[in-house]
Amino acid sequence: MKTAEASIPHEVVKMNVIEGVPMVKAWRVYLKLTQAEVAKRATITQAALSQIEKPGAKPHKDTLKKLAQVLGLVLAQME
Repeated sequence: MKTAEASIPHEVVKMNVIEGVPMVKAWRVYLKLTQAEVAKRATITQAALSQIEKPGAKPHKDTLKKLAQVLGLVLAQME
């Protein structure tokens, strides 16, 4: 994997590290997508995505892979 493929924008890091926003939500907000849009792309419910985006949530690795794919990311950027 190239380093550029796994880069994380400063805005996402800031949301995650400083503001405590989970990575899934930080990426979704950064990409200016709604929960409904991401959930539809990932074929999960908006309620399920809402639970995944809560602080302390531990989504399954397969779910993270699916979310990374629909957001155009690699798994390493979501962890």
